[in-house]
This record gives sequence, structure tokens and C-alpha cells, in this order.
Amino acid sequence: MTYQETLDFLFAQLPMFQREGKSAFKKDLTNTIALCKALGHPEKKFKSIHVAGTNGKGSSSHLTASILQESGLKVGLYTSPHLKSFTERIRINGLNISEQKVIDFVEEIKPIIEEVQPSFFELTVAMAFDHFAKENVDVAVIEVGLGGRLDSTNVISPEACLITNIGLDHMDMLGTTLRQISKEKAGIIKSETPVVISQKQVETSPIFLEVAQEKNAPLIFAENHFSWDVNNLLKDGKEYLHDVEIGVKGNYQRHNVIGVIALMKVLNDHQLFKVTSDQISLGLKKVVENTGLKGRWQILQQSPKVITDVGHNEDGWKFVLGQIAEETFEKLHIVLGVVKEKDLPNMLSKLPSNAYYYYCKPNVPRGLEAKILEEEAKKLGLEGIRVDDVNQAIVKAKDQANANDLIFIGGSTFVVAEVNEL
Repeated sequence: MTYQETLDFLFAQLPMFQREGKSAFKKDLTNTIALCKALGHPEKKFKSIHVAGTNGKGSSSHLTASILQESGLKVGLYTSPHLKSFTERIRINGLNISEQKVIDFVEEIKPIIEEVQPSFFELTVAMAFDHFAKENVDVAVIEVGLGGRLDSTNVISPEACLITNIGLDHMDMLGTTLRQISKEKAGIIKSETPVVISQKQVETSPIFLEVAQEKNAPLIFAENHFSWDVNNLLKDGKEYLHDVEIGVKGNYQRHNVIGVIALMKVLNDHQLFKVTSDQISLGLKKVVENTGLKGRWQILQQSPKVITDVGHNEDGWKFVLGQIAEETFEKLHIVLGVVKEKDLPNMLSKLPSNAYYYYCKPNVPRGLEAKILEEEAKKLGLEGIRVDDVNQAIVKAKDQANANDLIFIGGSTFVVAEVNEL
């Protein structure tokens, strides 16, 4: 098969959550275990760090990988979903898995695919583990896909775990309260394995403490040790890193950085990996260069300023809107598209009423029709027009904006993925 034929096979044969939603989510690890067994258990052949959370887990995974790269390690990085190319999901020291290796893996494992009938995500996880094992990485940073306890990635025995912010997302699968969702995320905590919690939250902290105690897992809350003083990072109240430069923009990344720095402290304290403060500073600064991270408060052009961000749930929007509030502009234009499961009245009620909207539809089966989005937005008094295609909506926004305006593109990872300039 060619690379395109291989991708077509994966997309056509295997249920894919990103495209189909809940029906593609497998609530057990049976298929992943079967795939790993057939491949000779690659997940046991490399060291790993497991990262879960509602918001910030992707950025935190990239920041962690970047710092470990700066410490001289060969670092695997598994993240999802991809924005532009499937190969983005599986990287080593910033280099995507080759298209040929994707082809070879699928052809090699085709009989097992037919027997096990895994989901797209389950197969991709197995591909990543196989690639990292064959390439002898020193460590792989593995981002959870959805939840934690029953996520396909949860067959690894990591050196340490990191859990970022917990928010209300995927409630039809993970639970309707922060406590229920945090129980699913806490499912990555392993026996006697250190775990870092990026943010202390009243509803979730007791759950993490309880599970860590049950598993005899050393737990630290990053915010108990690290804080910001303008651009300086403090450790236990004393300056630890001076004038920190974070390569990925957005002040909300400061929450992620505190968690990642606390993770580095754990890795050093437990003598798992040695990372210096200079390597941390460089890793934070060079995260985009080292790992290829995209779609996080990414500035696409100036005059008018055009920014895109993958934040798409309640907390994600809170961070994005806080960031927009810090920008200087005459008029705000928002190119907006969402997926079908969104609680539209709740989400739309929190969006700026003084912005002008361009309603579009992400080009995936889960994408919500722009007409429905427009109708719901009108009920709440939001002003805008429907331009179904994402890039045509962006062109329309640029046509209507003047040089001092701000254009924001978002609402869904799949909207960001379609942006031509990305």
C-alpha cells in the first residue's frame, strides 16, 4: 500500500473517536493488551512518563519532552489528535515517524488487526510503542488520549505521572462532575510511582490524595512548591529560574510550566533522570523548535493580528478569553466551529457579546453544522454570519477586519487543524 492507502485503510476500517465520537471509545484495555502481546510487549522496552488531564496535557507533554531532549536524552513523544499530519502523533526528538514506517507497521500487523478489530486510537498507541521500542528511546512522554483509567495508553509502567488541570469535558464518557472525572484521570497513578498534580483544585485534590495513598505513590502538588513572581519562577519562595522564556505563547502556559518543573524535581529527587536548571530553561524556551508544537495561542499574522488556539472546553475557553482580554485591538472577530457534543447554550453564553462571529463547520463527521451554531448564537444575541468552510470563514474575517482588529480562530481542535497557514 501507499502511505495514503494505508491512512485510508486506518480511517475506513477502524472506528476513530475524533471523527465518530463516543461510539469509537472502547471502555477497556483488552484490545491494546492483545496488540502489545502480538508485538512482543514493546511497552515494556522503554522508560516512560505518563501525562493526563483535561486541559494542558498536550502542552505539558511537549514541554516535558523538550526539557528531556535538552538534557541529552533520546525522547519519544506520543500525542493526539494530530493537526496536519498523522505522523505528528509519534515523534522522536521532534522528528515525526516516517510515512514508510507507518506503512510497514500496518502491513506487518494486518492479520492481527483483522483478528482484534481495534479502534484507530488503540492501533496508533501500539504503533507508537513499537516505534519507540525499535528506536531504543531513553524515555517516551506518553499523553493520555481520553480519561486515564481505561485509556489505551494505560498499559505502560511509567517512571512518573503528571496530571494537569481537570475540567468538565467528555462528560458523556468520563462523568458529569469534577470528582468523577478526576477518578478517571487518577487511573494512571501506579503503585509506588511518583505523581505530580499541576493545579490544586478543591473538588479533585482529595481524589488524587486518596488514590495515591492506596497505591503508595509519592504525590506532590506543584503549586505547593513552585510559583511565579512576574517572569521569575520561585521554588519554595526563593528564585529558582530567572526571567523565564516560554517558547509557546499564552499566559495560561504558566500553569503547565509549574507542573512540568515539579515533574523535573521529582525525576531528579528520585534519581530517575538528571535535569539541570539550565536545561529546563532551554527546554521551555525551545519547545516549539524541539517538538513542533502548534495551535497553542499561535500568532499567524500581524495587522490584523490573527491568532488560533485549540482550547475547546469550558476551562479551555476561560484561558483563551483571559488571553484575548490582554490583547489590544479595535474590534474582535471570531471564526468559530464546534463538534456536535458541545453544550452550546453554556459555551455560547460565555463568549464575548461585542465580537463579530463567522460560524463554520469542522470537516469531520462529528462537526456541528454551521447553520445550527448560527441559530443558537443568534438566540443569545451574538452577531455574525455563516461561512461553512473554515478557511473561507477566515478569508471573510480578514476581508472585514481592519489593521488594528483581532481575529481569533477556534472552538475545536478540528477547526485549528484546517487552518491553511498553520
